[in-house]
Amino acid sequence: MDELNQEHLDPGSEISLETVKERSVRGVVVLTGRTFILQVIGLVAQLFLFAYLGKYEFGVFAIVSAIINFLVYFSDIGLAAALIQKKEKPTETDLRTTFTVQQILVLAIIAVVFILAPFFSQKYGLHADGRVLLYVLSFSLLFSSLKSIPSVLLERKLEFVKLVFPQILEQLVYNLTLVVFAMKGFGISSFSIAIALRSIVGLVAIYILQPWVPGLAFSRKTLSGLFKFGIPYQVNTLLATFKDDGMTLILGGILGPAGIGILSFAQKIARYPLTFFMDTVTRVTFPAFSRMQDKGEDLARSVTRSIFFICFLVFPSLVGIAILTPVLVNVIPRYGQWNPAIIPVVFISINFIFAAATTQLTNLLNAIGKIKITFYLMIMWTVLTWLIIPISSVKFGVNGAAAGYALVGASSVIAIAIAKRFVNFSITDSIIKPALGALLMGVMLLIMRRVLPESVYSLEVLVVIGIVAYAVLMIAMMGVSLIEDAKRSFKTILGKS
Repeated sequence: MDELNQEHLDPGSEISLETVKERSVRGVVVLTGRTFILQVIGLVAQLFLFAYLGKYEFGVFAIVSAIINFLVYFSDIGLAAALIQKKEKPTETDLRTTFTVQQILVLAIIAVVFILAPFFSQKYGLHADGRVLLYVLSFSLLFSSLKSIPSVLLERKLEFVKLVFPQILEQLVYNLTLVVFAMKGFGISSFSIAIALRSIVGLVAIYILQPWVPGLAFSRKTLSGLFKFGIPYQVNTLLATFKDDGMTLILGGILGPAGIGILSFAQKIARYPLTFFMDTVTRVTFPAFSRMQDKGEDLARSVTRSIFFICFLVFPSLVGIAILTPVLVNVIPRYGQWNPAIIPVVFISINFIFAAATTQLTNLLNAIGKIKITFYLMIMWTVLTWLIIPISSVKFGVNGAAAGYALVGASSVIAIAIAKRFVNFSITDSIIKPALGALLMGVMLLIMRRVLPESVYSLEVLVVIGIVAYAVLMIAMMGVSLIEDAKRSFKTILGKS
């Protein structure tokens, strides 16, 4: 019995502690490496879209997406996250009860969208193609809900290589379809076609990789157990949705579709480092932290390393984006329409710098069961968002809205202090050192940007200078430990499963 308890986190665990550690590290490194090329394809596709779609099209897409994202909250109630966080292995009744409740809720949301579509069209000035996009996005919720249980099963086993494959197919289909139809002049309809194809491909792929027979069931005992984690978790999700997508809808009424389009450009450009590096790490570490919640020292080391991994890659990327966006906008003729987004990019980058450091910490608090603390943090951020951003946008327009996001992001230092009380991770090693390296790199880039003429060649030179400078600075600060971590990561990628 002692051997069993040492090998596993608990007798009901599907996998051992050593397997959790191994698959967590492999999940972070392998997923980041294998999805890197896909993210590059996505970035290239977005750069084409910035050239062939205008501020209005991006604004309409952002507003419609915010409507759906706001409503999608009601389609889950946190049951999927509760299944992932659950210590014991879920029974078939657990899975089918969750599946049944989700389908009922999603169908209800689709009905609500159809009923309210005329109101949304009038409120935000949606034309016929915008209304079709609203319908297509609502139906995509049904496909997403059908994928939830296979996704939960893969996440509990930390089989992230399998889990990411359907996402790769989805994004390939989505980006290629979107670019092709945008270049052919389909405008907003390009989004509708791409979303429909993406939904079908993703659903088929995940059921091939993780077979599961859908079935209907209802167990009050199951729901009662899952609600203990799921409801607080979903309340946090509601607050996040209310804070982000709800604010987009408010700003849509203040700034209009074109203003939202400019803000959307800034958010998309600055969001790429988080998409490349942070999202993968947080996806892997939530189930991993959940299984390590009784192992204090292991958890502290894992938190420090995971935050460092995110900050090490995200901080210099965001600093580089803020400094090099003016060059990018000026050297590409079709990008002239995005000149008003230069200042918002800087402010949004500041917001995402704080997000890179603290998102993993809220992820940690959820994983160790401190869901109420995350709830209070979300209340704080929601209140600040709704107090600061609308006022600043009314007074200063798009730039004011972006500055408001930066101010709200700065409040994340409170989350760092709170998380430190529960898990003794190293702030210096995980956050301060990458921040100092990125800051020094930024100063060097600003100097070189003044010296070099504005051209595509100069942009490429600045990127290389930034990468080399940051690498040298980080090695100087961290020494051989950084090189050893890199070697270990490559061994993980190349090693056998």
